[in-house]
Amino acid sequence: MPLILIVDDDSAMRGLLRDRLEDIYEIVDTGDPEQAIALALEHKPDAVLLDLMMPNFSGFEVCQSLSSLSFTQRIPIFIVSGEPATKYTTFCQNLGAAGYFEKPVDFAQSLASLATELQNKREERRIEVRVRLNVFLKLRGKDRDGTAFELLTVTENVSANGFLCRCTAALEKDSTLDVFVCHKGEHHAGTARVVRSEWPDTLYTRYGFRFMNKKPNVWVLQ
Repeated sequence: MPLILIVDDDSAMRGLLRDRLEDIYEIVDTGDPEQAIALALEHKPDAVLLDLMMPNFSGFEVCQSLSSLSFTQRIPIFIVSGEPATKYTTFCQNLGAAGYFEKPVDFAQSLASLATELQNKREERRIEVRVRLNVFLKLRGKDRDGTAFELLTVTENVSANGFLCRCTAALEKDSTLDVFVCHKGEHHAGTARVVRSEWPDTLYTRYGFRFMNKKPNVWVLQ
C-alpha cells in the first residue's frame, strides 16, 4: 500500500485527509513542518500532501527542502492550501511541487491526480532501474512551436535506454530529438522520445526521454 505523508498544522484538516485516504493509502501525518522533513527521510513516502501557511517553518521551505535533498527529491509533493491556486501555483511548481489543491479540497479531483502520479511512478520503476548520474548531452530537434534548437544539458539520472534532464526548449510528449554524448568530443547516442515531463511551463521543466533505437549507439550504461 503506498505511503502518504500529510503535513498540516490544522489537526482537523489532517483528520479529514486521513479519513478520506486511509482506505487506500498508508498514512503518516504531522503538524510540525520541521518534523516533516525527518519523517520524509525516515519513511520515504510515495507522496506528500503539504499545507503552505504554517508557523516557524512554512510549507514553501518544506517543499524546497524536500525537492533539493537527493533522498527525497523524487517524491511528488502536492500543496493543499486555503490560498488561491492562481496566487501560488507557479511559484510552488518552481519549488518542486507536482500539484496544487485548494481548500476546501475537491476530493474526487485530488484523489484522481494523486493516483495518476503514483501510477506513473510505479510504471517508471517497473521499466528500468535508474542511476543518479550526471552526463553532459547535446539535444537537437524542434520545440513544440516547430522552431529548431540545439542546446547543452546535464542528466539527473540515467537508465540503460533513457534519461531525465532539464530542457529550456518547450517539448510535446512523444516528440523526438537527436541526442549526443559530450565526452571527448560529440558522439551520437541516438534518437530519443519524450515520455513525460515534470514542472511544465516553468524555468525548471525536466523531461524523461527514452531512446527509440533498441540500444543507444554510445551510452554510459550498456
